[in-house]
Amino acid sequence: MKAKPVVIVESPTKVKTINKILGNKFKVLSSMGHLIDLPKSSLGVDIKHSFEPKLIVLRDKTKLLNKLKDETKSAKEIYFATDPDREGEAIGWNLVQHIGQGKKIYRVTFQEITKEAVMKAFEHPREFNQDKINAQIARRVLDRIVGYQISPLLWKKIGSRLSAGRVQSVALRLIVEREREILAFIPKEYWKIAVDLTKEGAPGAIEANLEKINDEKFEIAGQAQADDLVKYIRGQEFIVTDIGEKEIRRNPSPPYITSTLQQDAFYKLRYNANRTMLIAQQLYEGIDLGGGETVGLITYMRTDSVNVAKEALERVRTFIDGQYGKAYLPESPNVYKSKKSAQEAHEAVRPSDIGRRPEDVKRYLTDEQFKLYQLIWNRFVASQMMPAVYQSRKMEISCGKCLFGASGSTLIFDGFLTLDREAREEEKKIDFSPYQKDDRLKMTDIRSSQHFTKPPPRFSDASLVKALEEDGIGRPSTYASIIQTIVERQYVMREKGYLTPTDLGIKVCDLLVEYFANIVDKRFTAHMEESLDLVEEGKLKYPKLLKDFYGPFEKELKYAESTIVKTLDYTDRNCPKCERQMIIKWGRRGRFISCSGFPECRYAESYTTDVICPAAHCGGKLVQRRSTRGTFYGCTNYPKCTFISRELPKAEESEKT
Repeated sequence: MKAKPVVIVESPTKVKTINKILGNKFKVLSSMGHLIDLPKSSLGVDIKHSFEPKLIVLRDKTKLLNKLKDETKSAKEIYFATDPDREGEAIGWNLVQHIGQGKKIYRVTFQEITKEAVMKAFEHPREFNQDKINAQIARRVLDRIVGYQISPLLWKKIGSRLSAGRVQSVALRLIVEREREILAFIPKEYWKIAVDLTKEGAPGAIEANLEKINDEKFEIAGQAQADDLVKYIRGQEFIVTDIGEKEIRRNPSPPYITSTLQQDAFYKLRYNANRTMLIAQQLYEGIDLGGGETVGLITYMRTDSVNVAKEALERVRTFIDGQYGKAYLPESPNVYKSKKSAQEAHEAVRPSDIGRRPEDVKRYLTDEQFKLYQLIWNRFVASQMMPAVYQSRKMEISCGKCLFGASGSTLIFDGFLTLDREAREEEKKIDFSPYQKDDRLKMTDIRSSQHFTKPPPRFSDASLVKALEEDGIGRPSTYASIIQTIVERQYVMREKGYLTPTDLGIKVCDLLVEYFANIVDKRFTAHMEESLDLVEEGKLKYPKLLKDFYGPFEKELKYAESTIVKTLDYTDRNCPKCERQMIIKWGRRGRFISCSGFPECRYAESYTTDVICPAAHCGGKLVQRRSTRGTFYGCTNYPKCTFISRELPKAEESEKT
């Protein structure tokens, strides 16, 4: 019996979906991600010989690779259907030398896992793209060199088991610098003045706000100035000087790319970047829709392109015409431009079949899957609809040297907003019909209100991704992992959806800024991303990229190695075991207290606060701990005492308790 051709994908979920599409003509297997990679125990890069990577079979993946060898032994053909990006290309290529010897090797890629797309890909297989593979090798080697050569210096200066990453360190710097901006921020006082005005015969009053003084923008800095203005305004006449009206068109947004999907998923669904990508991966790899049909509901979710396939545009336009009517359909498709640095290797994130409306597939999805699919579906359909139209009106009212303004808007055609109620701007309807130019109005109330400028907000996953994208740092496949890495390393805490640097993160960041200026420089990192894109385009050889990077980096490294001196942060306590002085150390979980005689004496304990545990008859002290939900304070007598608090109680309150 002739052996079936083998198809290799990354995940078991993909196996299930592809199996149902291809039927019994192929044997579909999963690699479970990377099986071949750089060794964990050493640098794994031959710097002296063109930065050649020393790839090995990962120790915990040996059994899986042996199983793949057995499963593919009799096959004459192997199709590698790993993800259509650099990493997917490299995963497949690294397997070829282990399971592809003497066989026909094909590479197939598809933007969506539907029967039509998969069958078309298998009808037109291609060879592996060596430029894509080289770009992935270059990124992997760059990250390994930085991580494995800087990390020992962190151990020397700060504490053991710490690590540094190339792109993650720039993200950490953004968060640390934002925190310092917040701490240094000094609120500035300002005041606003508003009045209620009426006209005889007109229903109700209108609110107008002070906009100009002597035809110029102004700033009311304090209450005394505000009180003087209020006094002046009370003695003036209010006269309508102009009533303007204009139509405002609000255009739809382009379909999602990775970064905008992560941003909207945070703002609308409160999903962090990593959670968003996990759910999107499930929607892409395939959902069982009953009756033996398993299909990918969305296109590939790691993309920086807003382009859409011609067939998908035709289908969505037909859908809009039939579902909403011609009033909602533009004469020609809406066209959007990707940002200048976009690779445009994939389509935008969109539904694989516009006919599968969210409500139609809801019963087959988890709550999270449904909400994200609905977000993607709505955004794609809306992107090809007519603009929303508002009628905007503004009335200007003079009051001596002061000019007041009253404005309002009415939605007269919802256009694409018919799909996104949350995106509707709050309408402020004011009936201007009773008012005419030169009308004299009566003031019924005047209010002055105090305000203060606010510090810049902390980064959320969404705003950090936006900042990284704007600066050209990272690529669609890396945004979520960048944030996840600095959180897992305890350099950053995620609290109520926002990112705050830990003391450890600040220490690591400051050391990197002092000794490795290029590594944490936004422009330098963005330039490296552009260089990796050039490697993928075949315009730059990756050994040259690595050589140009390593020269300056090696100088910084040697200077740091010769300059950094280990400093000990001594406490006023002695070790209860050997009487040597105790010191404060840093680890991946934060600060702890250790004997200065380590490794001869291994005594260590938690770094406690000076606050006594509020629990009755406890006597322990509170210690800061971390969990996946953020920081909290627990008792040193745990598990006997289970007191926990998100906030640290004040010492005096604790003692009273």
